[in-house]
Amino acid sequence: MKYAFITGANKGIGLETARQLGHKGFHVFLGVRSAVRGELAMRQLETDGVAASLILMDVSKPDSIQQALEEVKKHTEHLDVLINNAGILHDRNHGIFDMPEELFAETIQTNALGALHTVRIFRPLLKEGSRVINISSGGGAISEGVSTWAPAYCISKTTMNAVTLQLAAALRAEGIAVNAVCPGWVRTDMGGAAASRSVDEGADTPVWLASEAEIHHTGKFFRDRREIPW
Repeated sequence: MKYAFITGANKGIGLETARQLGHKGFHVFLGVRSAVRGELAMRQLETDGVAASLILMDVSKPDSIQQALEEVKKHTEHLDVLINNAGILHDRNHGIFDMPEELFAETIQTNALGALHTVRIFRPLLKEGSRVINISSGGGAISEGVSTWAPAYCISKTTMNAVTLQLAAALRAEGIAVNAVCPGWVRTDMGGAAASRSVDEGADTPVWLASEAEIHHTGKFFRDRREIPW
């Protein structure tokens, strides 16, 4: 049996990724903050024939991540896939100068440090051949200039990309792949109804990296299964 753990998996890209991996034979652990929303997601997956387990976890709190690890260890001694999908976007209407300090700190803690802490704490379950996938954003890329839109969110994704590179370098010798993904503008609660992509399209590259891509692909940033600049 292959096992995948996905944070923020009760809706959107996380839930769709869980569904697609479940259809590929994975047992999926749904890392969620809300038990009520998590149960709704579980019912959807069960109806769709996906084997899944609900794990309560808040990625902004290391103690909660540690408790989640202990729950996962009751089911398995390894993870084939760890996907850091949980994230927040609360600063659409703020600029870099008027953004509240607490909002900036919360966004960095959740989107960037949450991914780092999750990998550090779940490290004992990662073995040769395991894959870590960080759901990032083109908003975090700096190679083609920086937008002033949602500065906390974009900075958090730039930081997540740096975390991805550090983790990839640290785990390369052990045969563990670590990559970042820009899913594009997806029709989710975060992306909104006007977004150009479906959740199916948003989940495609994470699922490909989790199940089909060569393990030597590591330390890279992908969109639509193709490497893009940082």
